[in-house]
Amino acid sequence: MMPVKMPIDVIFDIICPWCYIGKKRLERTLDARPDIEAHIRWRPFLLSPEIPPDGIDRTLYLANKYGGEARIRRVQGAIANAGQSVAIDFNFERIRHTPNSLDAHRLIRFAALEGKAAETVESLYSGYFIDGLNIGAHNVLGDIAASVGLDRDDIQARLAGDSETAAIYDENARAHRLGVNGVPSFVFGASMVISGAQDPKVLAKLIDAAAKAA
Repeated sequence: MMPVKMPIDVIFDIICPWCYIGKKRLERTLDARPDIEAHIRWRPFLLSPEIPPDGIDRTLYLANKYGGEARIRRVQGAIANAGQSVAIDFNFERIRHTPNSLDAHRLIRFAALEGKAAETVESLYSGYFIDGLNIGAHNVLGDIAASVGLDRDDIQARLAGDSETAAIYDENARAHRLGVNGVPSFVFGASMVISGAQDPKVLAKLIDAAAKAA
């Protein structure tokens, strides 16, 4: 039986921990669906476009987003527990800086041209949420690019300009026009849409429905 070719749009932000969990759950779902030949397209979403280009202190960011320390601990505890279910060891205490994610999304677009988007997304997530790297800094993005086989100097030269910046903003606006107000969101095939870091069983049902529609 020939595999079903399926485009899957993943609408996400690289500073969103639930998006990292959603990515892992999608991968587990697809691993259990060898009859699906997925073509994943990484669609940028800017959760906090108001963050300055140089980023913001993590403590200040969390206080503005969640309020007091008790709520921050509850939220991070829930995320950490969910992360364990997909073998993500979130290391929130290492994160000292919340970046503006624009340049990380630009790097992913550069990587996609070389067929290396998936590994770049994974390296950005693990670098930020596990190693606590400042993924808004061009030197860090250059290191990540080199780690997946991209030309570090070329990537840093591109980041120094404004290549793909307008495209990121356009994609973000498009997501909002489609009614996407939170991430992760997934579009299977041409019509099956779901938001949230859904359980693999839920994702599997959507994928099966999209496969039948195809």
